Amino acid sequence: MNQASNPMNPTDASVVSVPLYRLAHGRTGDKGNRSNISVIAWNPALWNVLVEQVTEARVAQQFALRHPSHVARYLLPNLQAMNFVIDEVLDGGVNDALNLDSHGKALSFLLLDITVAVPVDLQKYLVGPDH
Repeated sequence: MNQASNPMNPTDASVVSVPLYRLAHGRTGDKGNRSNISVIAWNPALWNVLVEQVTEARVAQQFALRHPSHVARYLLPNLQAMNFVIDEVLDGGVNDALNLDSHGKALSFLLLDITVAVPVDLQKYLVGPDH
């Protein structure tokens, strides 16, 4: 597993760099040309890492090829979850999109693929195999 002080600069042995799906799961919904993606921590111990690193700016960057007009993040700390509302990413929405995923159900997988730096002491809460 790569080690990183932040997800883009692997230099610090006190953190590991992993995909977001090792920390959280997600679910996607839609309304018109707007996607709604939830991110829910697998373990409450990972919540602060999610809040610090899974930001509106990171999500906008991850969806840049889809040209979102706006990204809003809503925190639900009692559930260790967050909800992202991403505007203009569904190619017009269900009735207008010509793609196979007009509801954008697969977009949670795009979000869960971003890289997150996790302190080594929280590594025990990650799901999935170490690579």
